[in-house]
Amino acid sequence: MASRPIAYLDSGLGGFPYFDASRRALPHLAHVYYADTASFPYGERAPAELSAIVTSAVDRLIADFDPMMVVVACNTASVVALDALRATFALPFVGVVPAIKPAAERYGTGPIGLIATTRTVEDPYVSALIRRYAPESRVVMVAAGGLVDRIERNGADISASELNDVLRGPIATLATERVRCVVLGCTHFIHVRNHVQSMLGDGVALVDSVEGVTRQIVRVAGADNSQPSPSPSPPQSVLVLSSRAEIPAAYERIARSRGLLVHRAEEGAP
Repeated sequence: MASRPIAYLDSGLGGFPYFDASRRALPHLAHVYYADTASFPYGERAPAELSAIVTSAVDRLIADFDPMMVVVACNTASVVALDALRATFALPFVGVVPAIKPAAERYGTGPIGLIATTRTVEDPYVSALIRRYAPESRVVMVAAGGLVDRIERNGADISASELNDVLRGPIATLATERVRCVVLGCTHFIHVRNHVQSMLGDGVALVDSVEGVTRQIVRVAGADNSQPSPSPSPPQSVLVLSSRAEIPAAYERIARSRGLLVHRAEEGAP
C-alpha cells in the first residue's frame, strides 16, 4: 500500500459501521478491515483467552499492513484487551466501549438501558464506566448475545421475525423499566439499529459510539492525514478474513458494495 492504512479489528462484521464512517471522513486514506472470523465470536471468550487472541491478530495486522493505528471495533475486545494492546505495541489504538458517557450527558439520571453481549454486560469495566460517567443514573443492562450469530450470518438482511424472536425478551425488560434511552453496546447491533428502534418505539432514543469514535480516529490520524492530497483515484481498501472457510455471502455483499479487495490472512499482505 502506498500509505499506511487505518486498520480495524473485530471477530466479524460488527465493526463495519465504524469502518464506513471513518472511510467517509478520510476517503483519501487506505482502510483495512480485519475480520477475525477464525475466532468468532469474541463475545463468548474468556478474558485471558480473548486478550491473547486479539494480541495475536494485531501482531499479524502490523506485520502484514503496517497500519498507522488500529481501531479495536468490538466492545468486548476493547473492554478486555485494550490496555494490554497499548502496553504491547508502539502504535495508537482507538477502542470502542459502550456509550455510557454520552447517554448520561443527554438523558441524566435515566433510566438508561444497555443492550450488549453477555461478556460485556458482566465485565467489571462496564460497571466502572457507569460509576465514572453515570453515577447518578439507573442503568438497566440486558444481554442479547444470540443476536450476534444471526447478524453475522445475514448482515443487515436478517429477517424481522428472527430479530423479533431474539430481541423480544430484552426489549420487554427495557420497556418494563421505562428507560429513556438504550445504548447499543455491541457493534453488531448497530447493523439492525432501525429494527431495534421500531421495537422500542419513538419515545426511546438509541445511542451508539460511531460518531465519537470517528472523531477520535480523525484526531489520531492527525493534521497531515486529515486533508486529501491530489490523487487520480482513492487508495484500495481491503477486507481480510482470518478463517480459511468459504467466504460467507454476507461478506461477499459487503465487499462488493464497498469496492473492497477480499484477502485471506494467511496469504500475507496483498
